[in-house]
Amino acid sequence: MNAPAPPPPPLRLDRHTGRVRPATFIPSPNCDDRPPDTPIEVLVIHAISLPRGRYGGDHIERLFTNRLRENAHPSFAEMGLAELKVSAHFLIKRGGELLQFVPTHLRAWHAGESDFRGRKRVNDFSLGIELEGCDEEPFEPPQYDTLSQLAPLLMQHYPAIKPHHIVGHSDISPNRKTDPGPYFDWQRLRRAIPQ
Repeated sequence: MNAPAPPPPPLRLDRHTGRVRPATFIPSPNCDDRPPDTPIEVLVIHAISLPRGRYGGDHIERLFTNRLRENAHPSFAEMGLAELKVSAHFLIKRGGELLQFVPTHLRAWHAGESDFRGRKRVNDFSLGIELEGCDEEPFEPPQYDTLSQLAPLLMQHYPAIKPHHIVGHSDISPNRKTDPGPYFDWQRLRRAIPQ
């Protein structure tokens, strides 16, 4: 009988570099400085799959680093993905692997046109966490395991992020976005974060 796999090492955030370890760091050029004296107050949960509903491969990483080839899939050309300049701070793959594209102190380009309680430009004061997935399917337990470590860690280092400041992309861009969608288990996440 096989022994159970050892638990992954705990996540740690280096405030000087803005990097979470042991996440795989793939630097994205799609980021810039936040406005001066702007605390990080919001976590935005997203869902992404490229092509939609297909998992694995490196299309998401290529999108966030401006290396996505339009001819890699017909839908990429239809959606104009190769022309987009987007990123997120983090991506949690289906198996729970954590990737980081933008240091936390920088502004990732994840929210687009957005509004949080009357404040526009949510990228200015938020962190974006992408889950590999889509609106039509449940997310995987290892993804929740990783998110359940990552969210409290970020809240610890950025105390302006309160439980009610953890929102979906659909909450801040309701007329444009539907992710993370109806299959995302908000209660499971809520149980993992300090109240």
